[in-house]
Amino acid sequence: METPSDPNPSAFAALSGLAPLRIWDGVTAWAVEGEQGTLALIELAPNSAVPEHSHANEQLGVCVSGSGRFRIGDEEREIGAGDTWRILGGVPHELVTGPQGALMLECFSPARLEWGALERLSGTPAPHWP
Repeated sequence: METPSDPNPSAFAALSGLAPLRIWDGVTAWAVEGEQGTLALIELAPNSAVPEHSHANEQLGVCVSGSGRFRIGDEEREIGAGDTWRILGGVPHELVTGPQGALMLECFSPARLEWGALERLSGTPAPHWP
């Protein structure tokens, strides 16, 4: 998929055609980049950890499959398929997945421009979409 700055960007792309990004060990994202936001399908390996961090971007998400223990600010809970979350910009958050890992769909606003510098993982197939 072309980036929004391309002169003739296509509005369509297959998930399998997106270059996967290594976010952290065991955390891979397939990102659809817009001018104002980023939509990402994020695959988390079993028992993987997203360390505490924060960013200026608002983050909205839904767990598609799997489970994990999610902490957002001072609130912590177990999440599973169908659970959603909202993380305001600047709020610290962290996640540890369960034994099956997790597949999450997340939207970030503004766009995650810094992801352009992340490692691209060649040969990593797109996750099976339920």
